[in-house]
Formats: sequence, structure tokens, C-alpha cells
Amino acid sequence: MNIILLGAQGSGKGTQAQLLKEKYDLKHISTGDLIRKSIAEKDPDALKLKEFQEKGLLAPNELIAKIVEKNLGEGNIFDGFPRTLEQAEALDEMAVIDAVIELKLADDDAVKRLSGRRQCRKCAAVYGTEKPPKKANVCDSCAGELYQRDDDKPETIRKRLALYHEETEPLIEYYKPRNIVHSVDAGKSIKEIFASVCRIIEAL
Repeated sequence: MNIILLGAQGSGKGTQAQLLKEKYDLKHISTGDLIRKSIAEKDPDALKLKEFQEKGLLAPNELIAKIVEKNLGEGNIFDGFPRTLEQAEALDEMAVIDAVIELKLADDDAVKRLSGRRQCRKCAAVYGTEKPPKKANVCDSCAGELYQRDDDKPETIRKRLALYHEETEPLIEYYKPRNIVHSVDAGKSIKEIFASVCRIIEAL
């Protein structure tokens, strides 16, 4: 089973992907995590990709696709890939997609949710409105300092959302003719969203 989660920043793709991974024993394909892991393992394609990143250039789609292909499991939940039409076409060469689940969230709600997010400097745990730390600005797990990432500042979030609408949202139309696209209201609680996503998957 191969499931793509599509949604703007702040829609909860990573959270839902992790829950789905555990429930259905799927491999969580998150490009950000994969690239970091592949760089640490000195994967040649990842090291080439790192060169692009260090120069502030966009990484070629074919390099990202190669890294994804090397890490595919028997069943996969795709989170943050594909981002572009070119990546979607590359993914079609690697796997048969069973469902595309769009987590719909209004831009204003995304800004509000992400700008309230804080991350631990030590262990990278993430806190927000639904999961606040027990003590302000202190991580529950390791007592590290919590901080706001630069990409969680409102002006940066708006730029990222504009890019999502321009590059990634058109993928909904790309997959629609296959009758595999489903939409879920991502403004609800994590538990409610997960229940809706599970209903979609179990009806496949």
C-alpha cells in the first residue's frame, strides 16, 4: 500500500504519517529526514544534493527521486514528496499509488499553528498548541531550551504557503483522474483527523 499525504505547511502531515506508519506498518518517506540520514551515511547522491543546498540552489528533482527510490519499503506513506509535477511523474515510475489524502487547512490557520510551534534545541522534539510543554520553553523529554525556528516565523510561513499553492497544490488535479484523491479537514484535532484518514485507508 502506498499513500501520499498532501497538505500545506502546518496541516499535520508529519504527525499523521507517524501515526499511520505505526498502525499500518508502513515506511514513512519524509524527504527531509531521508536526505539528512543519507548525508550522514555518505550516500553519493545525498552528498551531491548537499552541495546544491550549501550554494543556496534548489536540488534537482532527479537527485531527490533517486534518494527516495533507494529507501522505499513494501508499503509507504509519503510525506513531503512529491512536491512538484516532475517528482510525481518520477514517483509513478517507482510505485503504484493507492490513495492521495489532502489535509486541507486555511492559510490563516496554518500561520497561527506554525507560528505557535517551538522546537527543542537538544532533541528536536516539537511542541505547539495541541501539545504544549509542561513548563514554558523547556522540553519535557530532555529539559532542553525550546525555540522558534526561522521557518516558523509568520512572514516565512506565508512565503512557504505561496510556494505550496503554486507548486504542490496542482498535484491534486494530476491525481484526480485516477479517482484516488480524498480530502480531510486538517483544522480538527489530531485524533479526529487520524480517524478520518483511517476510514479512507480501510475503504481502499
